[in-house]
Amino acid sequence: MSLDTGHLSALSAIVRYGSFDAAAAHLGVTPSAISQRIKALEERMGTALVYRGQPCTPTDAGTRLARHADDVALMEAHVLRHLRPDEDATPPRLRIAVNADSLATWFVGGLAEIEGLLFDLVIDDQDTSTDWLLRGAVSAAVTAQGQAVSGCLSKPLGALRYIATASPAFMEQWFQDGVTPANLARAPMMTFNAKDKLQHRWITRVTGERLMPPAHQLPSTHAFVDAALAGLGWGMNPLPLVAGHLERGTLRALVPENPLDIELYWQTSRLMAPALEPLSRAIKQQARRHLVNSSHASVK
Repeated sequence: MSLDTGHLSALSAIVRYGSFDAAAAHLGVTPSAISQRIKALEERMGTALVYRGQPCTPTDAGTRLARHADDVALMEAHVLRHLRPDEDATPPRLRIAVNADSLATWFVGGLAEIEGLLFDLVIDDQDTSTDWLLRGAVSAAVTAQGQAVSGCLSKPLGALRYIATASPAFMEQWFQDGVTPANLARAPMMTFNAKDKLQHRWITRVTGERLMPPAHQLPSTHAFVDAALAGLGWGMNPLPLVAGHLERGTLRALVPENPLDIELYWQTSRLMAPALEPLSRAIKQQARRHLVNSSHASVK
């Protein structure tokens, strides 16, 4: 079954911009034309593709088709770049799932090395970012899962090192007599969101116990560091973000000899691998510069 590229472009624009009017403005057509294209595509597929709301959002089928449209545009651009290198074409868009800590520490450098691509980044925990690949919602992902998702390729990147850190005042208040299971059970800790298990994983590694301390929830990598500096709680911070604070003494490691290394992998759609090769190469180069290969690697 062939699909009309104009219909797919309309769907992709609606998903990207959130409304029929904005999609129409982007494509240079009327909102009525966009509506007709989506209606025809939904009739062709036999299912709804867009939830009409403020903003408009895709159904599961719409998400897969919108990503397919972006993938087709990327593969066409990849071919035309070699056949017609002087042609001034609209940059294709690539959707990637990446964890917030990678985005804040090393990942952007790889994106910056690539010209002629627009990036749409989805932020999710490294332990669950492969879900986006399984749903067909992204074409690539940084993940802690080494096993390749069906239809994907998986390449190891290295490990992002985390250090359990807190302010000197917080350490004096809560860990004056040492980082013991009893103290860890009482001291306020920080988590990124409900999916974030790094702190619990580190506690179990250090103490051998499964503790449930009181926890703040701060869904921001940089806010994690700021909160630790302010004495709000302790948390697992990426070493690249806190190395300077540790050297200056504005932050202290709870147990310096026990970092937590999270192995990361770059998973891409197997079909898209040739078109994504320049990006994959740049991502792996950035990973080699900033990640570690460590005997402390976390169980995934």
